[in-house]
Amino acid sequence: MLHFLKFKCNLNTFIDDLNTIIDTNNEQINKLLEQNRKTYASFVKPLQMVDEKLEQFFTPLSHLNSVNNSDETQNVYTKSLPIITQYSTKLSQNIDIYNAYKNILKNEKDSLNYEKLRVLELNIQGFELSGAHLDDKTKQRLQEINITKSELSNDFSQNLLDATNAYEKIISNKNDIKGMPQSDIDSAAFDDDGITKYKFTLQMPSYIAYMTYGPNSKIREELYKAYVTRAPQNAHIIDEILRLKDEMAKLLGFDNYATYSLASKMAKDTQSVLNFLEKLLENSKAQAKKELQEVQELSPRPLQSFDSGYYSELLKKQKYNIDAEIYQPYFEQKNVLNGMFKFLNKLFGIKFEKVEEKLWDKKATSYDLFVGNKLKARVYLDLEARKSKKGGAWMHNFQTHCTNEKGQEQLASAFVVCNFPPSSKTTPSLLRHDDIVTLFHEMGHAIHHLLSEINENEVSGVNGVEWDAVEFPSQFLENFAYEPSVLKMFAIHYINGDVISDEMCQKLIKSKNFLSASGMLRQVEFSIFDFKLHSSLKQGDDIQNLLNEIRKETALIKTPTYNKFQNGFAHIFAGGYAAGYYSYKWAEVLSADTFFSVVDEGIFNSKIAKKYFDIILKGGGAKSMDIYFKELMGRKPNPDNLLRLNGINT
Repeated sequence: MLHFLKFKCNLNTFIDDLNTIIDTNNEQINKLLEQNRKTYASFVKPLQMVDEKLEQFFTPLSHLNSVNNSDETQNVYTKSLPIITQYSTKLSQNIDIYNAYKNILKNEKDSLNYEKLRVLELNIQGFELSGAHLDDKTKQRLQEINITKSELSNDFSQNLLDATNAYEKIISNKNDIKGMPQSDIDSAAFDDDGITKYKFTLQMPSYIAYMTYGPNSKIREELYKAYVTRAPQNAHIIDEILRLKDEMAKLLGFDNYATYSLASKMAKDTQSVLNFLEKLLENSKAQAKKELQEVQELSPRPLQSFDSGYYSELLKKQKYNIDAEIYQPYFEQKNVLNGMFKFLNKLFGIKFEKVEEKLWDKKATSYDLFVGNKLKARVYLDLEARKSKKGGAWMHNFQTHCTNEKGQEQLASAFVVCNFPPSSKTTPSLLRHDDIVTLFHEMGHAIHHLLSEINENEVSGVNGVEWDAVEFPSQFLENFAYEPSVLKMFAIHYINGDVISDEMCQKLIKSKNFLSASGMLRQVEFSIFDFKLHSSLKQGDDIQNLLNEIRKETALIKTPTYNKFQNGFAHIFAGGYAAGYYSYKWAEVLSADTFFSVVDEGIFNSKIAKKYFDIILKGGGAKSMDIYFKELMGRKPNPDNLLRLNGINT
């Protein structure tokens, strides 16, 4: 058995080391291609491991650049991108490897198991989507496009981080923080020559705190405007990325990037996606209008975008008597984490044991995951916000469960990153319930990767899973953050040790779908914008015009003209969600359907939960999620459960 890699990244030698690994890989690949008779065992398996080892080397740099960003990490990462992109593009376009995979599939189809067949089928599709079968001139152009796209995406992300960190709002008048939760006040407070002042930033915990509870509308507007006008230079980058993606799709024989994107997803065509999104819009709009009217009644003037969060919170408190300041002491980060581990142990029989090791930050931790008494995987957690960390939350795989070319088992590992309120010497990290949902969501991704029993790394864990199904396990798990039996495992007052009361649980549950139709409209807006943006080439003002046109149907509050949301839409311009943001809702159909089945069976004694563990979590990407879901439920998914989960009446 191969144990876990030590997290290490020597920035001083990284570029030289990367070039050495790539040279060695190219030599190995050439030797593999020289074989007269190529088989799965002699060719495909070692080729997979070549790729896996390069990923294991590169991932720590990518991770550091996201969680401990500095001039040094930026410089090394920027230099490495064209090297790694050129290598991977050339590999994905290698006609000899493509032909070898096709021949092996033809010769060994009847003798290979479903995991290996899936590897071959996905690779052949991947080669075709990379242009392996095209002429040299076209392949060269595709390679240039890929290198430039990767550099532009990195620039987009870095611009966003720099703009987020550059802004501070200093408040000295205590009336401007009156009524805010004490933990948020404490986090913002600092001493300036003996005078206590309060600093709010565009980092999520700070920004959300003031937009939700800050009493001064002018300050809310200032923060909002700073947030939605971040990184204006990204507008040019967006034009370039869209132009390159459109050119790439057409070189590969597709009408547009959206159709190219769907070639490897569950959704079969563009109309299916748009019909799905438009149905959600149609089913949600009337309820969203009623929700907005309730919020409007609390505001002395027509609601503005920068006021909606504040008055929504007032309405929530009025309707459900939920006071964040009362709840947050029950959601101390360490208690929540340990309670989540306890829940996962009770649901799936897995357990977590803390590992003492030096990581990239003193607040980062790692845990070994056991199934029964068997060591299965390792998860690294980095949960608190800091200036050097990119915003948002994510899971990223490090090692993937598989057997290598020598038949040795490799265990899996993964990172879970969040941006929760930071702890200090005097105050622990106290979470909002939304933060807990986020933690459960990312852990859902993590255990999907870590619990895989698949032996082929390219279809193990999250690898090989269709993009519009990859959110299924994360959304499934996050739903349990509202269940009373689960809440009581972690909602423990960090001072007096009291467990959250039944009354408090019920208030949370009743508030779960507060403004849910409005939230649905917002997600549908993002999804339609993303999908239509990639359905035909748009540049400059056409991008804003498209968003404005969509907002006529989705935005019930008029959006300020200065709002340039697209300049911060990192999911599609610096992540993997281009023409795929709809995936969140597409996968939520699967997760909602499965979740209700587990709850109906009593959660902890659920047969569906056991099947979910055996089929979905152990199965990774070795079969299409269509097949897995039918094995799990014995039927196709029921889309109505998505609306039921969100409390939307049709």
